[in-house]
Amino acid sequence: MSSSLIDTEKFSSVLRNKGIDLLSKRILMTKFSDSEQAKDLTLPPNCNGFGRIHHFKRSMGVDYPLNPLPIDPALKALNLPREDTIQVQVFQNAICSWRCWYCFVDFSLLSADPKHSEFKSVEELIDLYLTESHRPPIIDLSGGQPDLVPEWNLWFADEINRRGLSQKVYLWSDDNLSNDYLWRYLTRQEIARLASYKNYGRVGCFKGFDNESFSFNTKARPELFDQQFTLMQRLVENGFDVYGYATFTSPSDKDLERKMKVFMDKLQSEVHELFPLRTVPLRIFEFTPTRQRTSEDHFRALEVQKRAIDIWTSEIVRRFDQRLRSKMIFEHKLI
Repeated sequence: MSSSLIDTEKFSSVLRNKGIDLLSKRILMTKFSDSEQAKDLTLPPNCNGFGRIHHFKRSMGVDYPLNPLPIDPALKALNLPREDTIQVQVFQNAICSWRCWYCFVDFSLLSADPKHSEFKSVEELIDLYLTESHRPPIIDLSGGQPDLVPEWNLWFADEINRRGLSQKVYLWSDDNLSNDYLWRYLTRQEIARLASYKNYGRVGCFKGFDNESFSFNTKARPELFDQQFTLMQRLVENGFDVYGYATFTSPSDKDLERKMKVFMDKLQSEVHELFPLRTVPLRIFEFTPTRQRTSEDHFRALEVQKRAIDIWTSEIVRRFDQRLRSKMIFEHKLI
């Protein structure tokens, strides 16, 4: 095993200790000023530099599947009409235990760097959000890796409820499926409370379609590929309104069709039979922070993803009839 690979368990523990202040209930938050990521923002940072507005778009380009996340679950929850683009208020925590080469976030914003981060309470973040003249009704807790500090999601949902905003704000959180901290640091009662929050959805991202592509993408040990399915199944079992992303970049397209079919088999057998219909393969783009990380292997990986997504699309048609495929993504019930 290469010594350059991340020891996820050890690194996660170190970052969690840096990323949360349990005594004062504060989270280490990214401050976007003077970051490479800020160069890619279509709107300047808001919320005193601790937030940003992101545009989620249904279309990812010609010949790519549509991406209804989090658009359709959010619009349904808030009883809003169909849109193909929505604006979302994003807050990023400042720690992540993996280093995906295609990540649009500077690595310095993932390592608890005090130059680009500051502790904030949920109350402070919501105060900043409420002072903005333009407030999207959707808040995305992103990162970083929010589930290194799963208390953040719970505290946010609780505070939204306390302020009487639960019918006006939809809460969405990202998860890279790198750890089991949700179950390790929240009680069963707290997990149940978070899962039962009406206007809350979450997405977990599968990083690759096999052990090799997973490790290539994350710099984590390849055996952790299988853990993603276990963690997602636990989220389903605990009643979360959970969805999937998948990134299909890989340095090799050898035996690609078989590997993609095995990946989809695992989604159906280890998570839920319908989970592929709740999963969206993401299109990876180049961003300012990724340019200095991109090698020939990475450029090739961008080409491999297109063929992998084509196989995914064909398999969706083969595995599910038109009646199922025509449903909205949130209509595929898992429990």
